[in-house]
Amino acid sequence: MYQQGGTVAETLDRIASQDYVLPAIQREFVWKPDQICALFDSLMQGYPFGDFLFWKIDAANSGEYRYYGFVRDYHEKNNPHCPDLGLLPDKPLTAVLDGQQRLTAFNIGLRGSMAIKLPRLRRSNPAAFPRRVLALDLLAPAERDDEGNCYRFEFVEERKVGQTGNAVWFRVPAILSMDGGAEINEYLADLNLEKRQRNHAFRTLDCLHRVVRTQPTVAYYEETKQDIEHVLSIFVRRNSGGTALAYSDLLLSIAVSQWGDLDARKEVHSLVDELNSMGSELGLSKDFVLKAGLMLSDIASVGFQVRNFTHPNMAKLEQNWAKIRDALIRTVQLITDFGFDSKSIRAHSALLPIAYYLYRLDAPTGFCSHREYDNDRKSIKRWLTCSILKASGIWGSGLDTLLTELRDVLRENVDHHFPEARLRTVMRQRGKSLAYSDAEVEDLADMEFADQRMFALLSLTFPFVDVRTHHFHIDHVFPRSLLTPMKLRNAGLGEDQVTAICERANRVANLQLLEGAVNNEKRAKLPRDWLSEHYPKKKKRKHHVELYLLGDVPDGLSSFLDFYERRRKTLVKHIGRLVSEK
Repeated sequence: MYQQGGTVAETLDRIASQDYVLPAIQREFVWKPDQICALFDSLMQGYPFGDFLFWKIDAANSGEYRYYGFVRDYHEKNNPHCPDLGLLPDKPLTAVLDGQQRLTAFNIGLRGSMAIKLPRLRRSNPAAFPRRVLALDLLAPAERDDEGNCYRFEFVEERKVGQTGNAVWFRVPAILSMDGGAEINEYLADLNLEKRQRNHAFRTLDCLHRVVRTQPTVAYYEETKQDIEHVLSIFVRRNSGGTALAYSDLLLSIAVSQWGDLDARKEVHSLVDELNSMGSELGLSKDFVLKAGLMLSDIASVGFQVRNFTHPNMAKLEQNWAKIRDALIRTVQLITDFGFDSKSIRAHSALLPIAYYLYRLDAPTGFCSHREYDNDRKSIKRWLTCSILKASGIWGSGLDTLLTELRDVLRENVDHHFPEARLRTVMRQRGKSLAYSDAEVEDLADMEFADQRMFALLSLTFPFVDVRTHHFHIDHVFPRSLLTPMKLRNAGLGEDQVTAICERANRVANLQLLEGAVNNEKRAKLPRDWLSEHYPKKKKRKHHVELYLLGDVPDGLSSFLDFYERRRKTLVKHIGRLVSEK
């Protein structure tokens, strides 16, 4: 049934009194500040901003479901999630099925604030998240910009509110306590504006007052049936067709509505936060955790499809949640010990077979360190690294089918060791071979420093470097600071040599993994000079040269190209052996 819902201000009053709530099938707030500003501009210009879909829940049924409130003071780090209202029994409610983002945007803009991380500042720095309120520049000319916006809305810090240079920033939430014409004139009188500016500011502020306080701009459709399955069907139809709602958001919402004892939303989000705080900073998402839940629970398909989120499947997921959580934590611990981070792990799906193996093994806390698991860890690292190094990409198309087949191999594993060879066989049959041709090995030997796969290649090539603490550096054997065109020319090298050296300076044959403290000591020294200083004893110096496949280390820049070509040939043979089928 289509109905008029009154003004924006009246709608926010219903949100504040918890007459309007979010059902557990709703997603989180995902809009950015510029989207909120655009919504307010549409409101001011009189554009339609869409109707809403509400579900009227009778008081007799309101206690059967879990509800969330609307975000008001959004903080990207400390308060990004919708507040949990729990159960609200014996109270008639209106649950918002469609329109949460718009209503939350109004709630933040007119009642709250936003704190978004500033670039180049660490998340641990409190100053990285300044609190900002929505403000409207009353003096900005009403002219459409390239995006069609006429009014200048911005989220600003409180200290910027008021008259600043050629702008008058009005704190938008103040409009809720401003009664109209007389109070608007009082506010503007204190600003000492020119008559033309004052008239323009009055028109702008009066327009804001009307669209928020007096004009009935809110319209909605209301569903009155009380059957949750019927409501889920409406929700899926309304939300799964567009791109604005990530499908995983929808499926998480469905999981939330079907878990009995645990709060799926809280569990998934808290696990994501915990996994991303474990030092490796892999940048894992709820999509990863949800897919891991499907895979580890042995649900028939790991695909993000509504039919996989049935009551029986979600009950199984909830029942296994503690063990799933432990397996994912153990997986991230292992990946961290391997030295990988968000820069070197491009496809998080590569971690799912490892998580499933640890889940089936019921891996103990000591899996990441005890000697009895050494061979397992080596096999896992080699398999993961080889899949990461594939330029063609292993974890792209056909992913769900590949994961399901790899899970079958791991499920049938009876000797309780990571079945690397059998996984490789299945991957080869699926056109995802981990075998490397001679040309692919040659390409690896020419990899550039900036390539995201560089750490994986170097950690495979030099496995003796302790990367567990991440206190390691990707070091240039011949320092980059010495391989600049100017310094090479000053060393008496010709232009052809200078060009050739600069082309090779950042490739893998001039790279190595060193512990951070050692690399800091090395700095801009020529390799032979540093070796002599760091290893005064010839035996230790020789050992280092052999470990790092350095060969005959020259004492000057003029021999760089000879050194580079010799080491490259050595690396081609060495890498070829490492990535060969086991």
